[in-house]
Amino acid sequence: MIHPFEIMRASIRSIGANKLRTSLTGLGIMIGVAAVIIMVSLGYGASKRVSDTFSNMGTNLLVVFPGSARSGGVRLGSSTKPTLTLSDWKAILENCTSIEDAAPEVRGSAQVVFGNSNWNTTISGTTNSILNIRNWHLSEGRTFTDSELRSSAKVCIIGETVAKELFGTLNPIGRTIRINKIPVLVIGLLEPKGSTGMGQDQDDIIFVPITTAQKRLFPSPFPQNVDAILVKAKGAEFIDSAEHEVEQLLIKRHKIKDPSQKDFNIRNLQEFMDAAEESTKTMSLLLASVASVSLMVGGIGIMNIMLVTVTERTREIGIRMAIGARTSDILAQFLLEAIFVSLIGGTLGIITGCLGSIVVSHFTSWPAVLSIKSIFLALSFSVSVGVLFGFFPAWKASSLNPIDALRHE
Repeated sequence: MIHPFEIMRASIRSIGANKLRTSLTGLGIMIGVAAVIIMVSLGYGASKRVSDTFSNMGTNLLVVFPGSARSGGVRLGSSTKPTLTLSDWKAILENCTSIEDAAPEVRGSAQVVFGNSNWNTTISGTTNSILNIRNWHLSEGRTFTDSELRSSAKVCIIGETVAKELFGTLNPIGRTIRINKIPVLVIGLLEPKGSTGMGQDQDDIIFVPITTAQKRLFPSPFPQNVDAILVKAKGAEFIDSAEHEVEQLLIKRHKIKDPSQKDFNIRNLQEFMDAAEESTKTMSLLLASVASVSLMVGGIGIMNIMLVTVTERTREIGIRMAIGARTSDILAQFLLEAIFVSLIGGTLGIITGCLGSIVVSHFTSWPAVLSIKSIFLALSFSVSVGVLFGFFPAWKASSLNPIDALRHE
């Protein structure tokens, strides 16, 4: 019986004796593993980008919109009927146990002026709760005080884009801008958030107290109505219950007898996030599957080379058997050779894949997220390929008749 370490040393010597052949054989595995790692890392990066985009918009978020108005039997679309009020917002805060916070919102656009600069932007009348719901933070300044919210104070919090367009390098805090010709004091500056997945600039916005928007900037014949109510659930597991609670509360408050005819709509952004993440995961799996074909090609290359090796070393196999090597020893040696080639190619493939992911991410501005799990799976798969495609040549070598093998020229 040959010691296992002797078998291992014999396998390594055999691989080292044909360096060029071993290198070319391992190249296929290296390319396959690198391709899998790059594709999977880009897929994870896409999933992370989707997740970050929705996190910037707000996590566990529900948006309640007014219903559709009718004109001569024609439905005019969502948010055309003023059905949501400040009282609805307060009732949601007081009665829905699955929510963490809620904020009313009145939106409009306006030309904003400071000195010789002007900019058209979105004005959002709301409360301080919007910052918590939308995961927004202030880089400078402060939020609204209770007295400012009650008294329709002419104060505002501006986004990074508005600050750059109006003030350039000046500090906007404490300066007065004009919104629809009304002087408004800047009391806060939002941290930049960037664009949404649809290209909308989230920093191109100004927040004012909701009473200021209703009474001063966008006066309406329905002064208590709001354009939307943003609701944040206590957690992802509370999204469905929060949606149900809000829906049932508003149905009761609006005295709606038939729920199918309700005068409001609830949009669950978690559903959009889940759908988008599922799409990116499917695409990642597809890309990894395509890349794994390279591993199969590399495995076939290993099998071809090993079959050639068995033919070339037939006489050597006969000699080893004649001096006491068992069938299992021959099988183990050739199988180990295939595994070592796959392992070397897989290790180089991991290095190449990690570097390739960084390079592709740099030049395409597409995030690449390297996962230890994907690297481990790629290496495991490469070793499995070595076992799978190396078994037949190893079995063929171990099945040779010692007498015939010794006679082979």
